[in-house]
Amino acid sequence: MKTIDFSDKRFKILIEVVPPAGPDADPLMQRLKSLAALPFHAFSVATNPVAKPRMSAMATCALTQQETNKPAILHCTTRDHNRISLQGLLWGAQALGIDTVLIATGDMVALQDRHITTRVRDLDVFTLVAMARQSGLQTGVVIDPHPEANGFKTAIRRLAQKIDAGAQFAVTQPIYDAETADIMARATHAMGIPVIMGILPLRTARHADFLHQKVAGIAVPRSLREQMHQTDNAIKIGNQNAREMLKTALERFAGACVMPPFDHYEVLEDILNFDFDTA
Repeated sequence: MKTIDFSDKRFKILIEVVPPAGPDADPLMQRLKSLAALPFHAFSVATNPVAKPRMSAMATCALTQQETNKPAILHCTTRDHNRISLQGLLWGAQALGIDTVLIATGDMVALQDRHITTRVRDLDVFTLVAMARQSGLQTGVVIDPHPEANGFKTAIRRLAQKIDAGAQFAVTQPIYDAETADIMARATHAMGIPVIMGILPLRTARHADFLHQKVAGIAVPRSLREQMHQTDNAIKIGNQNAREMLKTALERFAGACVMPPFDHYEVLEDILNFDFDTA
């Protein structure tokens, strides 16, 4: 069993993985194996992000661990499964050597898809956290402050409830500036669990605008969006910001989860290419 121990106080770096949109995992596995020399600790495997079908996250986790010899964290959502299916999923993960899960509600189904796709959610995220712990899995949760709706206080209150339910670590939505990181770090410092800061590198000015305007839970500062519009090399600016946020995470959080945009895993070589202690 491949294990990542969030209780050992060492700074952790996770790389988020989106499973393929189809049955062929080999191209993805080849990409992930090519990252082996980079300084990171585990993969974090999303389940049907943006409520679109992808290969089973559990299958992707098992293949990733087998092919890379790195731990993989399985994302579990209340959106896609009923209580019976979720319990089976948690037991199946253990049987496949997956010992860590990240619990979330899951992205909303797009309005245009709701006539053919229904959400399940016959249990809430707090119940699923408790179920994962009772199943013997190391269990994390997501912190989503919904800055577009001034939801920070609600997010912190919900985090406390998730901890009461058994959460052992938490991962934030992507953060793009030190001020927001400071606010999050101060609010979560005394809560007793490791907090991992999300980092999503920007690709283009359009990408920055879309995340800020259309994606709930993400706020890209105006100054950074203006930089992305004014530069001739938006990828360079995006990677530079990601490196700055990684250094910020080193100072304020227990780890960082880097989320390569649109399967561009090559950006990791630039972002992770500086000295920091991951031992």
